[in-house]
Amino acid sequence: MTTLVNRSAASARLTAPRCPVTGPADATCKPVDYAAAREFLTQFHRETSPAKALSRRLRQVRRQIDTTGSYTHTTDELAFGARVAWRNAARCIGRLYWNSLRIRDRREVHAPADVAEECVGHLREATRGGRIRSTITIFAPDLPDRAGPRIHNEQLVRYAAHRTADGGVRGDGRNTAITDRARALGWSRPEPPGRFDVLPLLISQGDAEPELFEVPPDAVLEVSLTHPDHAWFADLRLRWHAVPAISDMPLTIGGVTYPTAPFNGWYLGTEVGARNLVDADRYDLLPVIADLLQLDTSSPRTLWRDRALVEMVRAVQHSFDEAGVTMADHHSESERFLTHVERERTAGRRCPADWSWIVPPVSGGLTPVYHRYYDEPDPATRPAFLRAPHP
Repeated sequence: MTTLVNRSAASARLTAPRCPVTGPADATCKPVDYAAAREFLTQFHRETSPAKALSRRLRQVRRQIDTTGSYTHTTDELAFGARVAWRNAARCIGRLYWNSLRIRDRREVHAPADVAEECVGHLREATRGGRIRSTITIFAPDLPDRAGPRIHNEQLVRYAAHRTADGGVRGDGRNTAITDRARALGWSRPEPPGRFDVLPLLISQGDAEPELFEVPPDAVLEVSLTHPDHAWFADLRLRWHAVPAISDMPLTIGGVTYPTAPFNGWYLGTEVGARNLVDADRYDLLPVIADLLQLDTSSPRTLWRDRALVEMVRAVQHSFDEAGVTMADHHSESERFLTHVERERTAGRRCPADWSWIVPPVSGGLTPVYHRYYDEPDPATRPAFLRAPHP
């Protein structure tokens, strides 16, 4: 079993928040709406088991809700709900694979230390030595008498943003707030602070104070970045982690909210090469790459940013390929997404898509997803992954 380091001195004093039905209020907890449960179960039976008795299942669920304020999904209902939530994710270009999502049912897990342990297990099982597998781990739901656990990190693996004496940031500037919070809770950052220091997990029971858990280095596969044509690129000592496991989006299925359900697919090369490493508020590496390429940066009209960006994406894609780590490219994935759209149309379903997210940030006009319109996303669509407000 993996040993996780709990950095919180207050962990022994934490108790689960109670909901308005039975005790001190936790605003995230409320009785399940039977109408939402009925809508989901009707969809589940329609798509997976039309021969089964829907009416009997609805009566069971109605009794559970009337008695406890919630109900328990079967294993099949949970898996279907998680997969359809991915199918409904309007910002995701990789939805062709929605029905292959691997489900790790951990609904019995509440305690932050146990959640952290399972998150490490998730990373190891999803990584598979570089053959990344789409995976979700679903922890205890919010119930009227008990709030489920929360992961406060945006992803299971994120790099710290260390404030420097001159007012700058060393590391991933996107993570300044979560880094500050981790330090306030007692995290001792590495000395000297680096550009790619993995943040600890901040996990709480409901709205209680988070506890800190270091992620073991052997659970995080990282790829060192090189360039197929430029040897100097390796001297930059850049790297990126292999598994993009989103951990701050609650999963809602049939009126039941699972506040902690980390899930991952695999990276698109442009996510890392055209956003994470080059956005001005993150690593801002385009000027560095342009200088090493000896590009004329005197004017935006020289298109130096465009040229440097393509070389950065080439380096990322090349490095993941050389390391044998799964990574999609934006041209192939665009074609696969349109295959998904057509399959959904054939099945008689809408396929909502956020154009600004589906079109890649490099060579968008060269991909087939650019030249068409999509069904507008409906915020009320369920099952769904939702954006939780950050504390």
